[in-house]
Amino acid sequence: MPAGRRAAISLASSLRSHENVATGLCTLRASATRVAGVHGSSGEGSTSGDTPLASKGPYASKLKTRGVIRLDGRDVFDFLQGLVTNDVNKLADKPSEKSSTPSPNAPAVYYPPLYTAMLNSQGRFLYDLFLYRPSEGRERLNRSGSGPGEDGDAPVLLADVDVANVDEIIGYLKKHILRKKVEVHDISQDLTVWQYYGGHLSENPGDSTESEAGAIGWGGTKDESALSSAEANSDKFRWYKDPRLSTLGLRGVFSSSPPPLVEADSAVEEDYYLLWRMEQGVAEGSTEIPKGEAIPLEYNLAALNAINFDKGCYVGQELVARTHHRGVIRKRLMPLNFLQSNGDEAQQAVTPGADVADKKTGKKVGKVTTVLGPRGLGLIRLESVSKGSELRIENQDDIHVKAVRPKWWPSEWGHEDEGQAASTA
Repeated sequence: MPAGRRAAISLASSLRSHENVATGLCTLRASATRVAGVHGSSGEGSTSGDTPLASKGPYASKLKTRGVIRLDGRDVFDFLQGLVTNDVNKLADKPSEKSSTPSPNAPAVYYPPLYTAMLNSQGRFLYDLFLYRPSEGRERLNRSGSGPGEDGDAPVLLADVDVANVDEIIGYLKKHILRKKVEVHDISQDLTVWQYYGGHLSENPGDSTESEAGAIGWGGTKDESALSSAEANSDKFRWYKDPRLSTLGLRGVFSSSPPPLVEADSAVEEDYYLLWRMEQGVAEGSTEIPKGEAIPLEYNLAALNAINFDKGCYVGQELVARTHHRGVIRKRLMPLNFLQSNGDEAQQAVTPGADVADKKTGKKVGKVTTVLGPRGLGLIRLESVSKGSELRIENQDDIHVKAVRPKWWPSEWGHEDEGQAASTA
């Protein structure tokens, strides 16, 4: 997100004092650092589930940091297959998921979205994309529910991308189209991206929740307010499980505001969603995953289902494959908690780009990439975490740093060296 659009938000008092957190939002000042004062205990395994976002949700946020690109043409799948890290052909095959109740806005079968990335020729991160294949009219019922719907003008694919880079991404795609039959358009003015998260979605959104979100309306419920909300979505889009982690909830692209399931008291500012992602240790967009610099595996993109190692060649594939098969990632993106010497959370004390150092040796062991009040994300050497090193912000000895291992991490992460030593003994 551009610096001028990042707002400093005070959330602590409202989350502790009000059931309706949306009314407690208070914008303090514009800042390049996004700040929120939500307090939550930090478990050794993860902070996930310890904050009011888990106990009082679910919430929904309109993601102003994301834009929408439309891709049309008979060569779309072949074109993207050589540019992105995931297997786009999954969206070209037959739909793999089923709706519990087919309706005019919920097809009998549908395509789960695909999370992927584009890299430069050196294998460094450029952009992340959520790819959606909207259902065709004949895959849904018509308005009366008596037969198949009309095809209309459904796009081949939609991509939700970092809004700050929409024009740049379109230019990058057009540069590679050459003679392929592909058209690319920015439709961010027509469609918006929403995330539904927290509360009972914090462990797993579940098939029933996803089906409810997709089928709500003409054939799905008698709730009149939900019915009118669903009918407002003339694009017939739906909620989907977030393709990265189940704990991130549901995601979707919609033409109306708010989309199905979102009531007035559950719609909150996007900073809540940022905090929720930080609790899980998940970065998003070219600001949080530095463009042209980030190594995809260090930002955990493989475990977030963004990389397919069997699909064949794409731009930047060689370095990613070599790093993956070597088997040792010494740094990874992790959730961070910033604390004062007395144990209180350190508010507005750390800025993105700050170095993290081992207090005992003075050696740099990582860097802060994203900050939201006393919480952050950082690229940290796993050895320093496994050894229990006492971490500080460099040149700020009074600011302690606690690196948290998320619950969803595979158990072998951080112990690859031990496995190699055992196998060679």
